[in-house]
Amino acid sequence: MTDTAASDSGSADDADSIVAESTRTEASSVQSGATPVQDDADGQTRVDLHVKILNERVVSRAKARGIDVLVYAPHFVRLPEISARAERFSDDDLLVVPAREVFTGTWRDRRHLLALGLSEPVPDFISLSGAFDAFERQDAAVLVPHPMFLNVSLDADEVRTHLDRDRIHAVETHNLKLFDRQNRRARRLARDVGAPGFGSSYAHLHGSVGEVWTTFDREIDSEADLIAALREGEPRTVYRRDGASHLVRGLAEFAHLGFENTWSKLDRIFLSGTEPTHPSHVAYGGRFDDVSVY
Repeated sequence: MTDTAASDSGSADDADSIVAESTRTEASSVQSGATPVQDDADGQTRVDLHVKILNERVVSRAKARGIDVLVYAPHFVRLPEISARAERFSDDDLLVVPAREVFTGTWRDRRHLLALGLSEPVPDFISLSGAFDAFERQDAAVLVPHPMFLNVSLDADEVRTHLDRDRIHAVETHNLKLFDRQNRRARRLARDVGAPGFGSSYAHLHGSVGEVWTTFDREIDSEADLIAALREGEPRTVYRRDGASHLVRGLAEFAHLGFENTWSKLDRIFLSGTEPTHPSHVAYGGRFDDVSVY
């Protein structure tokens, strides 16, 4: 298995890693060319900015891939549980940062937002504006995962509107689950609106962890450091691995999406009762009733 970085046009000259895109001061820019994977240079931190699973195998995989920080944001799990699990699996070699991928809107017209740095729980199934208001009150770092993907993502106009209001801090420019044309479209969007980019494995399967990562040009030793790096637009470079294994893992993640939207969705809607992250759940104490969409 080799590492390569995603680019709009290039092939790798090196069998180790390719730059997917690099953010310096304003818009993301796509670079081609290869950079070998090495031990982290001083002052740099490798972050897989969105994973859905967390256990001993995931931690082992992340460390083997040289990842310094994982952002753990499972579906339909309340923040206290996420935070406790993230703390349990953090150690001197790997920091696990808790986050929430909040599902805004209805099932037919939902928009996903990835929020880091939350101090108070925010439920799913609330309006987009209600979610942004809740994040803003908590000074969270708000990221746009898989932009313009199906009916689960912010479109270009929504990204531009909320970026102008300083409510968005980065747009995902490389996601393992997506195909090349979709990632290229995301990178073009980030460039067009002048948003910093980020990449993630979006791992639902343990073998996907560390297939895509974001290297920040600074040391990140705590959750607060990562929040600051995102909110302040710190320079970063997105990398992905390369080769047949990387392609297979991406296809496996895409196939898992089908499972999520068939049996898992039916189970959540019809069999499991009220979601633990539904705004009507007792855990939220009615605080989101005015922005609930169900």
